[in-house]
Order: sequence, then structure tokens, then C-alpha cells
Amino acid sequence: MELYYVIAVLERSRERQLVSLYREQNVPLILTALGHGTATNELLDIHGLRATAKAIIFTVTDAEQTKQLFTSAKRKLMIDIPGNGVMLSIPVKSVGGSRTLAFFTNNNETANKGTPNMQFAYEMIMVILNQGYTDVVMDAARAAGAQGGTVIHAKGTGTELSKKFLDVSIATEKEIILIASVANKKADIMRSIMEHAGPDTPSGAVTFSLPVSAIEGVRRIEEV
Repeated sequence: MELYYVIAVLERSRERQLVSLYREQNVPLILTALGHGTATNELLDIHGLRATAKAIIFTVTDAEQTKQLFTSAKRKLMIDIPGNGVMLSIPVKSVGGSRTLAFFTNNNETANKGTPNMQFAYEMIMVILNQGYTDVVMDAARAAGAQGGTVIHAKGTGTELSKKFLDVSIATEKEIILIASVANKKADIMRSIMEHAGPDTPSGAVTFSLPVSAIEGVRRIEEV
């Protein structure tokens, strides 16, 4: 089975353009969340950008449709140019049953052939933290080489186990930070976050990473 979890982050004013592009490609599932960027004023000035509200659009598609989405987003939204947004794909290992697979592949029986691309030059770092501590987490991440991230607001619905094992309450207002990182910088970034904003600090951050099989819209850190 070759499916990908596709995430796109772009200015909220361009959300409808991307959603329309997805609909043109007959994408079966389109989910949108709202957030904001974390780039410093200095970095924004370097790239001639301004701080804006973000739309984060999620979908799951097969390999061919994923390629088509990337191609269309580059052609129509210039997503491959830094400053116009970020688009990335994460391999999906399994889905819940044949009907779910048929839904994600538009009932294309040949779409589930093959295996996902497992060559990962980038990884997506996910950080879940207490609301109000984004700057603390991002200062730690930047100190280890991160360029920036995107924040999504959320509300935890955890159990007492989170308090027992992590000494943090999951059932509170939360923020989720998405950080795209060059793979060989990922461990340093996560370590810095844990040292300066981990579960035993007021930030209460927990973090993990996901493999990224394809990405557009960012420069490699060593090129900046």
C-alpha cells in the first residue's frame, strides 16, 4: 500500500485557492486547521516576509495523486518558492480496513500497489505544549538549528496517566508546533526542546518526529 498524509501550510488568504486545487484533483478528504507562524522578525526581514495567520490543510492520498497535488501546487501556487508556503508528505503505514482504503484511493484498485518512499532527507517534529509557551519552545529549537514552525491551537482530552508519567496535564489548553527539519538536525532540535521546555518545565512540552518523504517550500538549513 502506498498512501501519504499530505500537510500544506500557507497564508490563510490563500486557503481557498489550495482547497479548490484539491477539489479539482478529486481529493476525497480535506481538513483545515487555523494557526500562525513562529518566524522571528529578523528572519521575516531577511526573506522580505510579514507575519500572517496560517491555514494548515491535511489530506490522505495515494502516490499518484500526491505527485499531482505537488505538481499543481508548484505550478498554480508556486509552493516550491520559500515564502509561499510549505507542502510535505508523510508515509502512511496502514489504514482501517478495505472501505477506508477505497475511500482514500477513490476506489482505485491499483492505487494501493507499491511501497512508500522511505528516503527521508527531512522529518516533521511535532511538539505538544502548554498554551503560552511557544516562544520558549521555539527559542530552544532555533538554538539547535530550526528555522521556524507553525502553531495550531488545541485542547487536550488526556487521562490521569499523563499526570502520573509525565507530570503534565493533557486536559488543558494546548498548542501544537509543527517544525520541518533536515533529518540530521532533528535529534539536536528535539534534545534542545526537551532540555529547555520539557515535561518537567512550565512549558510541559512532549515531542516526537515523523518521516517526510517529499517537501516543497523550504530551503535546506545549510543553504540559508
